[in-house]
Amino acid sequence: MDATDGLPPRERRWAVFSLALAISLVVVDMALSNVALPTIARDLGVSPSSSIWIVNAYQVAVTVSLLPLAALGDIIGYRRIYVGGLILFTACALISATADSLPVLVASRLVQGFGAAGVMSVNTALVRFVYPRAKLGQGVGMNSLVVATASAAGPTIAAAVLSFTTWPWLFAIAIPFGLTALLFAVLFLPGGSGSGHRFDILSAVLSVATLGLLLAAVDGLAHGGGVLVLLPLGGSALAGWLFVRRQRGLPMPMLPVELFARPAFSLSVATAIAAYMAQSLAIVSLPFYFIAVAGRTQVEAGLLMTAWPIAVAAVAPFSGRLADRYPVGLLAGIGLAAMASGLFLLAMLPPSPTAADVAWRMAICGLGFGFFQAPNNRAILASVPRERSGAAGGVLSTSRLLGQTSGAALVAVIFGIVGTQPGAGHGAVVALAVGSCCAGLAALVSLTRLGGFARRGE
Repeated sequence: MDATDGLPPRERRWAVFSLALAISLVVVDMALSNVALPTIARDLGVSPSSSIWIVNAYQVAVTVSLLPLAALGDIIGYRRIYVGGLILFTACALISATADSLPVLVASRLVQGFGAAGVMSVNTALVRFVYPRAKLGQGVGMNSLVVATASAAGPTIAAAVLSFTTWPWLFAIAIPFGLTALLFAVLFLPGGSGSGHRFDILSAVLSVATLGLLLAAVDGLAHGGGVLVLLPLGGSALAGWLFVRRQRGLPMPMLPVELFARPAFSLSVATAIAAYMAQSLAIVSLPFYFIAVAGRTQVEAGLLMTAWPIAVAAVAPFSGRLADRYPVGLLAGIGLAAMASGLFLLAMLPPSPTAADVAWRMAICGLGFGFFQAPNNRAILASVPRERSGAAGGVLSTSRLLGQTSGAALVAVIFGIVGTQPGAGHGAVVALAVGSCCAGLAALVSLTRLGGFARRGE
């Protein structure tokens, strides 16, 4: 059978289950430790701003390695990268669960992030092989829903785990699921031989340097680096310039630079980065607010965030269908405006909020985010030729992770400047206000797509 025509229905169902299990596992793991960060920081004897690198190390590794691993998948085959990523991810979960110091935990999370990138970098490409051409949109929509729901559900799952046991089990719980996902991937995912063209090592190095130095500059701000921050920032700008310049001369570029000339594509990517930054600012900072200001336990903190993923799961399927009939810029703009309002209302919470005070505000954020995410992903993939769907999927994942990583790093910057002590200037309150501004900016960028040059059907 022609691999481009997808798998037979029975095999497709198992392959879809394999893809959904693996991608939800690595995405949930990105948010799973957020709720426990205050407790981990206390148990390991480190500052709150330092503990955030338990999250950042994972996200940085994923962000800087997505494009190189996606390109390597084109060469040696997508399933090899996928299976290798699952093996590395599961092995590092064991190390994280047994870590007894911050350096060991951060190092294991860093390597685990490379394993997660192996899964995420080729996930969209595998969807193309699993689904027939006529149902490719259905496959992309289902994948987007799984990613969105898993990303928002991390704190709730963490609360459930922490209600029975201690924080190391947040990492240990990934081991059986990782082994199961690995088994299903080997048995049911299509292989793919790869193109065999040469891997451009220099492009990979420049890609890693661009994003790595940029995030290093943000971390320097969090720790009072002063003017020294200009060194990695300048290095990132130089590496980025060289990287983009090199891509223009390659027959199979690691970064599809030519796609950014399409307004519908570039504006959708910009919207995604700002929106995911706003989401990360909220998800990372809220546990500190609930524990330090509202006096809740870490389990209660996770449960208070449950309304967000429930709202995302409820609205995402409907927003995807609406995107087939109405302009994506309008739909995403409305959703992001609602998300900005919800984050502002969270920043205005009273010192001792009730569960109801939190729940309806979180629901507004989740409804807005779910209303934005599916149409925006569709816009990114639909605004490029079919033969460039893989490249568009890589940019989509990179934009999401760049936004989430930047948001988490920005929380560290805010905590380093403002602090985490209760009061009107509490770092989490400032982070939520900044997140509201980011979501509002994303809404404005999204609405610019209503112009004739960037309509949905371009």
